Amino acid sequence: MQSIIHNRLFRFIAGVVIVVGLLVAALPSLLNLLGLHRPYPGKSFNLSGKRALIIATNHDTLGETGKATGVYASELTVPYYQFLDAYMQVDVASIQGGEIPIEPVSLRWPVATPEDRRFLADRQLQDQVKHSLNIATLDFTKYDVVFMAGGWGAAYDLGYSPVLGEKISQAYRAKIILGSVCHGALGFLQAKDSSGEPLVKGKRMTAVTDKQVQELGIMITPQHPERELRKAGALYESESAFLDIFASHVVIDGNLVTGQNQNDGAQVAQQMMTFLEKKSAP
Repeated sequence: MQSIIHNRLFRFIAGVVIVVGLLVAALPSLLNLLGLHRPYPGKSFNLSGKRALIIATNHDTLGETGKATGVYASELTVPYYQFLDAYMQVDVASIQGGEIPIEPVSLRWPVATPEDRRFLADRQLQDQVKHSLNIATLDFTKYDVVFMAGGWGAAYDLGYSPVLGEKISQAYRAKIILGSVCHGALGFLQAKDSSGEPLVKGKRMTAVTDKQVQELGIMITPQHPERELRKAGALYESESAFLDIFASHVVIDGNLVTGQNQNDGAQVAQQMMTFLEKKSAP
């Protein structure tokens, strides 16, 4: 009788372990199905000889909480590998140059993307992130595409940088293809058009929603993209979901391509490269 009980208990425990294991293995795929980092079925490009610049934050702390933050990993890694796999030269820069901090949670299971895991084995990109270029030393008009990544850290420096604003202004007037996702859109705030008006004024744009910021409970940051874009006169638009972390939306207005949140890096990069391919066609 005792051996029967032990056998049943063993089978029950083994069954629980198997079920838990299956759930753990399936969770990233389930999150993908719900919309988090849903794979984007893009196309292959050969843009050899073209240059891409990715800009990210230097800010590493969430307010006075002491919690580590920075760029949300996939908002840098996904577009980086999209551009790199199209045979482009890809440079990585930041507001001050030097190390770009990465939001720790974004590199962990179950939210890390295949590109994030590729980054963790890629010494070249790791070196670029640790020793990023200073935007002040760069001529943005020498690039074919300029992309601004987000993350909570971006709320502390991208939208406050007059240097970034001037560089983006110059690139816009030179008809360089400009893109962003999530908090990266804050990098457009200091930019001006050829008449001296805010670049975002009257432009259809998207970035992370106030709803998503509220749902994640991080209201401490000094700038919230939806609020700031609306205040600056942008024609802000977005999609919603039961939780906006699962939403997705990309907006194109002229040579501006903006993505709503962390789910949109691949599509934004693909749209930018589509424009570049057409622009470069004989």
